[in-house]
Amino acid sequence: MSASLIQATVQAVSKRKLPTWATLTLTPPAVNKIKQLLKDKPGRHLGVKVSVPTRGSNGLSYTLEYTKIKGDSDEVIQDGVRVFIKKKAKLTLLGTEMDYVEDKLSSEFVFNNPNIKGTCGCIESFNI
Repeated sequence: MSASLIQATVQAVSKRKLPTWATLTLTPPAVNKIKQLLKDKPGRHLGVKVSVPTRGSNGLSYTLEYTKIKGDSDEVIQDGVRVFIKKKAKLTLLGTEMDYVEDKLSSEFVFNNPNIKGTCGCIESFNI
């Protein structure tokens, strides 16, 4: 059983080169936040699971959930953090960087995805 973790903002990346050999890379702030969330969450969770379900006005959106089992997912381990990627999301996430950003008004995970062709006005869904 998994619970929704947090919403994320979608950003198209056009001017920045991201490594394309990894499905997903995490920035140090993302690693630290996931570690903190897992530490604060009761129960024995292995990590977080990333999926890209069909949702929103533009087609796809990111979903993060706590997970206690690996299931049918690929695994990314970075700096001791385990992130599981649903198999259907693997091609959508190829070359994506997951970051965690905090400012005075908000804090959120941000996916810098070089594959995005368009986003909706609310920046919560995208298409490839």
